[in-house]
Amino acid sequence: MPFLTNSDQDIQEMLHQIGVPEFATLLSNIPQDLLFKGKLAIPDEISELEATSLIERLGKNNAICTSFLGGGTYDHYIPAIIDTLIGRSEFYTAYTPYQPEVSQGTLQSIYEFQSMICELTAMDVTNASMYEGGSALAEAMLLACGHTRRKKILISGSVNRRYRQVLETYIQHNDIELIEVSVQKFTTNLTELKTFLTDEVAGIIIQHPNYFGYLEDVYAIKDLVESTGAFYISYYDPVSLGILAPPGDYGADIAVAEGQVLGNAQNFGGPFVGLFSSKNKYIRKIPGRLSGRTTDLDGKEGFVLTLQTREQHIRRDRATSNICTNSALMALAVTIYLAVMGRQGIQETANLCLQKSHYLADSLNTLPGVSVFLEKPFFKEFIVEFPFDVSMVLSALQKNNIFGGIPLHEAGYPNHLLIAVTEKRTGEELDHYVSVIKELIG
Repeated sequence: MPFLTNSDQDIQEMLHQIGVPEFATLLSNIPQDLLFKGKLAIPDEISELEATSLIERLGKNNAICTSFLGGGTYDHYIPAIIDTLIGRSEFYTAYTPYQPEVSQGTLQSIYEFQSMICELTAMDVTNASMYEGGSALAEAMLLACGHTRRKKILISGSVNRRYRQVLETYIQHNDIELIEVSVQKFTTNLTELKTFLTDEVAGIIIQHPNYFGYLEDVYAIKDLVESTGAFYISYYDPVSLGILAPPGDYGADIAVAEGQVLGNAQNFGGPFVGLFSSKNKYIRKIPGRLSGRTTDLDGKEGFVLTLQTREQHIRRDRATSNICTNSALMALAVTIYLAVMGRQGIQETANLCLQKSHYLADSLNTLPGVSVFLEKPFFKEFIVEFPFDVSMVLSALQKNNIFGGIPLHEAGYPNHLLIAVTEKRTGEELDHYVSVIKELIG
């Protein structure tokens, strides 16, 4: 029988070999109302040259849009060197470094990644990365509950609601109670937090800058938490640490983040890379794996996996997490980004985000009927309230090839928009945004 043919005769022969009368039998477990009954409009085959020309023609129909979207994934600049290096076959096709003698490059890149994130966050230890920010936050929750043997987690209402959904998924079959602390003027209600903090609480989760873009009073929260024995879990923006105090400085026990902003594309929502750091005393309880530096019998430097708290390496009931791997390729992009940008580059990027976002906020605030919330300091995202439904705003902006922001009606703010401004946005783009809103109001 010819290999990989699609003639009816060949298909019937394959079905006969596996003892199935017809192809439909293979789909019998799928509900009938979910099956597509029509005929797919697949065109006839074309040559490679024709396919290339077709894709080029279709590509010319795409509009180049300016993005002011945020809420967890951001349009930051990615140096060209990153895609060049992570596309090398020894990185792009590398598998899990089980055998250190043939995985020194991968292990060293992980080690450098861990070291750089520790320096960035002022935390003691960082693991080899996680799937994305949401799962990193969920693992922080589990660590806090496991270490304290308590079952209550406080989470600020200013934490990204998508991360909250991840936490709720994790606790479905765990005896853990997730308690939300209310928001007051787009930041955590510290008075309510103080009343909720009892000796039954395993940890408090704070996002800083928070989902709405504003800065939390992280030092005041530290003072409230440290006497209770609860974990202080901080979800941070890595770029913000160019100008804001790192989690280690304000006493965070665990610091987690989404690392997409450090040299990774938005990728239509993934793949991403989760950052997980903690104090040294929790090193044997952190999830995932750690790469360590050592010397061999000849005194030569080498790298090995020094900690692998996964069920394949230790007894399943003693594994700290079901996370079995790390986002190594994305973590490599983070490592290259931090190496290329350096301390000064991160500071300049953060400062540009700060200055440009405040320029746009101040400009919008001058428009009649438009109100920007400026009572609390913000980094690169802020809240704008319009005198009419934000769908009109987003529609007007989209006609000008602008993704204007995230509507907040699901969070209880019907006429509010969350706007993000990164270092990529130019003065012309910011002024264009304002001009579209001005024309809409007029």
